[in-house]
Amino acid sequence: MGYQEIKSSEMLRAKGYIYELAMTDDPAFVGRKPDRPITDLRQMFLSSVELYGDNVAFMQKFKKGEAYTEITYRQALADINGLGTSMAELGIAGKRVAVIGENSYYWAVTYLAVVMGGGVIIPLDKELAPGEIENFIRESEAEGVVFADKYRGVFSDIRREGSTSLRKYINMNAQEHSDDAYSFRILVEEGRKLVDKGDRRYIDAQVYADELGILLFTSGTTGTSKAVMLSQANICFNLMSLPYIVTIDQTDIQFMILPMHHTYACTLGFLAPLYFGACCAFCEGLKYLQKNMKEIRPTVVLGVPLIFESLYKTIIKTIRKQGKEKTVEKVLRLNRKTSKLGINISKKLLNEITDVFGGRMRLMVSGGAAVDPAVLDFFNDLGFYAIQGYGLTETSPLVAASPDTRRCMKNASAGHVLPGVDVMVCDRDEEGIGELCFRGPNVMLGYYKRPEENEKTLVDGWFHTGDLGYVDDDGYVYITGRAKNVIIAGNGKNVFPEELEYYLGKVPYIRECVVWADSDDDGQDSVISATLIPDSEEIAAALGHESDDTEEIKSLIWKEVDRINAKLPAFKRIVRIVIRFDDFEKTTAHKIKRFVKSNKK
Repeated sequence: MGYQEIKSSEMLRAKGYIYELAMTDDPAFVGRKPDRPITDLRQMFLSSVELYGDNVAFMQKFKKGEAYTEITYRQALADINGLGTSMAELGIAGKRVAVIGENSYYWAVTYLAVVMGGGVIIPLDKELAPGEIENFIRESEAEGVVFADKYRGVFSDIRREGSTSLRKYINMNAQEHSDDAYSFRILVEEGRKLVDKGDRRYIDAQVYADELGILLFTSGTTGTSKAVMLSQANICFNLMSLPYIVTIDQTDIQFMILPMHHTYACTLGFLAPLYFGACCAFCEGLKYLQKNMKEIRPTVVLGVPLIFESLYKTIIKTIRKQGKEKTVEKVLRLNRKTSKLGINISKKLLNEITDVFGGRMRLMVSGGAAVDPAVLDFFNDLGFYAIQGYGLTETSPLVAASPDTRRCMKNASAGHVLPGVDVMVCDRDEEGIGELCFRGPNVMLGYYKRPEENEKTLVDGWFHTGDLGYVDDDGYVYITGRAKNVIIAGNGKNVFPEELEYYLGKVPYIRECVVWADSDDDGQDSVISATLIPDSEEIAAALGHESDDTEEIKSLIWKEVDRINAKLPAFKRIVRIVIRFDDFEKTTAHKIKRFVKSNKK
């Protein structure tokens, strides 16, 4: 089959997806309209340029203290073609190219330039240690790398040692070419000149949607990473399914906070706005969060529970200090009723709170881990649409999310299974809980060079997530825990540490916690233990004075733990607690490493 025939076949398949999505009779999705069929990321972006060419695609601060620069779709395409053409000149277009650095327009252009030229992009975690960067470069067999200036020394060492496949080095921030690396800026300029002279090597490159296009290293809480192979078709299916979950259009500005090397942020925070003709605006960093929100005035924000829960706690503490608890509670209670009629009264009455988000925020999406439903309920009561989604790197990432309509929200769930995706619960226990498995066009090609892992996780087209949970009659997914985290109690029953951590997380005196299984005094049965980091501000407020006395703090917390235990069956009860003041060791995704011994002390 020739190239044009393959592309025609890909488009026919994409139109088939759109048709199937449009035909769904699921009450959660009825009335939703699909956007447009897309085959690959080049076709996606080119069609967006055609539809929304003069719209702002990106907002970026290129220097501290300056105003945001706006880059249109048309301008971005010229830069992408410029970089891609220079990559063709360097011999790395269509090859494997890694990218590492802070979120930025340059990062986005690199990603698109690689995939739109038929290459394989390898997004690397900006928090990796030098040795890990070298290992991942070697394992992925990257031939080129685009990096922020802070990694210049790392790649100078890698180049000098010559132990990887890297041939070309590109510095995002260098003003001139050097012996060590090419200048990103100059390559874009040189490439644009070549395009103006009629060079179409890059522009006419062949892109195959079903081949490896993105290679991503997972960040596991056990310390082991696997390289996930995704195709452009995987990502495009996720994009085409989004109109059934969220309403986004060309007037939206999406605030990019999360690191783009994560699939959640990359697919939903970076690529999704480009599909809808919206704008992706880059945050300067978490300490500039509120400042940037006032400057950008975004309408959509993606975050992890840590961000939303932190905002929630800050708002609640401010309300308490101002003595406005009863007023706010009354307004929110009333708004729950009026919002069902399409009337939102909270934004006007509580504008001091809502203005923190820039004044135009309407959609907040939490992902990456389970979020406290009370936090989502609070933001919904403020008049926003606050939802959560569930997915994995291996599923590009989304497999479930709560639609942004109030009648369909179930904030206690991880979300409704996406249309076009099948779900199966394997090996159910007596409570109906089992391993969640998914099948659909968004499921990965497999793990890179891990045939034994592929045999275990990809069975007859079903991806076995390792997550335990159940699906209700309406198609909403509920996560109870990870299979590898389950604690087997003395009576043989399963205890999910995530459940107990959720209860402990509601205790105001506890900032963070991890639940684990210790041995009893005889070294026989499992004993449920919890290691806790206290919230010093809340403890000082409760005690009337600041305290670092472990026993005094433990006594206060035990009263709350006893209240939790009273509502639990005996085999689930927390028997031991450990107080610590140092931060837990975490992954670069800020998840606690559950199986690290030091985190249990």
